[in-house]
Amino acid sequence: MKLAILILAGGTSSRMGTPKQLLPYKNTHLLGQVIEQASATHNSEVYCVLGAFKEEIKKSIDLSKVNIIENTHFNHGLSTSIVAGIQVLQQLTYDAVLILLADQPLITTDDINCLRSAAIKNPHVIIASEYGKKTGVPALFPKNYFSELLQLKGDAGARALLNNPNTPLIKIPSNHLKDIDTPEEYQSLLNNQ
Repeated sequence: MKLAILILAGGTSSRMGTPKQLLPYKNTHLLGQVIEQASATHNSEVYCVLGAFKEEIKKSIDLSKVNIIENTHFNHGLSTSIVAGIQVLQQLTYDAVLILLADQPLITTDDINCLRSAAIKNPHVIIASEYGKKTGVPALFPKNYFSELLQLKGDAGARALLNNPNTPLIKIPSNHLKDIDTPEEYQSLLNNQ
């Protein structure tokens, strides 16, 4: 399976009040941690969608292991970063895309490999993460879903597609994953590292 990993890092961090992609974490930043884990995955090419704060990110984080995709419509929500990424990837020869978020620093290479393994056995089905009562990203989408991803609008990302009862998907439990959206969530992350 030829897999592209697409890290969404174009958001404005409105709830955080500061660019969360650049918040210090371990020996890097939130985004840097996600890039490190994605880059350690075998046989995958990593892409990162930048929008808001792109110049600050380029100055602060080592992006040498990733291909940069710029989202000029980042003010219109998370879906625009997915669309920007898929517009590039659909022109290439990938069998699937694995979508990650820059604000999920607890993602591991093992998590990514687990999703990939499930996709190899089920190549035409979406493989999504399940944490708590939520189904979401990281999620792996076969290329037969690229056209649906290109139709996404607003700030919900792929949530509607992943939570549509008519969408065939396999859920992989990932109870340690969480989004870091607020200063309180970031402080909790730091307290538990």
